[in-house]
Amino acid sequence: MEKDNAENSLRGQYVARINCAIDFIETNIHRELSLETLAGVAGFSRFYFHRIFKAFVGETLNQFIQRVRVEKAAVLLISNPQKSITEIALDCGFSGSATFARTFKKAFGLSASQWRSGGYRRGGKISKINSKAGQGHGKNGKEFAVSSSYHIGSATTYQTRRMTSMADKQPVKVEVKQIPEFHVAYVRHIGPYQGNVELFENLFGRLMKWAGPRELLRFPETKVLVIYHDNPDITDENSLRISACITVPKDTPVSGEIGKMAVPGGRYASARFEINTDEFQAAWDTVFSGWLPESGYQPDDRPCFELCHNDYKEHPEKKHILDICVPVKPL
Repeated sequence: MEKDNAENSLRGQYVARINCAIDFIETNIHRELSLETLAGVAGFSRFYFHRIFKAFVGETLNQFIQRVRVEKAAVLLISNPQKSITEIALDCGFSGSATFARTFKKAFGLSASQWRSGGYRRGGKISKINSKAGQGHGKNGKEFAVSSSYHIGSATTYQTRRMTSMADKQPVKVEVKQIPEFHVAYVRHIGPYQGNVELFENLFGRLMKWAGPRELLRFPETKVLVIYHDNPDITDENSLRISACITVPKDTPVSGEIGKMAVPGGRYASARFEINTDEFQAAWDTVFSGWLPESGYQPDDRPCFELCHNDYKEHPEKKHILDICVPVKPL
């Protein structure tokens, strides 16, 4: 038992350091990201960082960076029609339009202009840069039961797909508000997640077991949320990243598999739902295909998240009460 605990602790330290590198990449994707810089962020020797990163993430470091860049560009090409293709390429860290054009065509089989002019409607999931299913395994914890079973809508979803709207079943109020930056502790999963209730219970169980003894669970002050880092309309499901989170003070120390990050502040559309476990998809589609096209807003490129307000197992009808929060900016 002591040996197992020691091995889990050592692995947790590696996970934490890899997550630091991933967080740094995501928030600095517009910059040049050298091996030396990222190895330093993760605290590994640059001679071994490549091998360690691939072992934990399932992609080489360069594959991961290139995939995140091209996927972000694919979203921005649709959600930011006022920006030129070259501007978007530079914003996503490409050295120039020629390099971007080659990378985009290899990833999606279309040129960026073809994608922007409607090619994405044929189904734009990335096909050339894939990764293996990632981590997320551990002892099952049940302290806080949260599940999610939807496929996040993208900036293009409302243009291409008709779905049953939650508004047909219940009034949906969407409030656009400023949310200040806040900090969260998280446990991250890489890989498929849609409809996997046990996965979300596992992630939150591990997070709550860590937070409880540290007196970080101060409800209702402490908020519980799920952050979605990728767009599953574009990213292969084996590469999708989610973070099960609780809000924490900025100076909270973390270690092992528990990471910490800042959630960017700004303008968000927040929609309150009270739904069954199988209605997450319809709730998200209500926001993206119902409210958003008529709102005067478009999605920003900050992550979407769900703010969870209850343990559905304690609800008399086993319903989830949550806010779907989508970063937005004016059209």
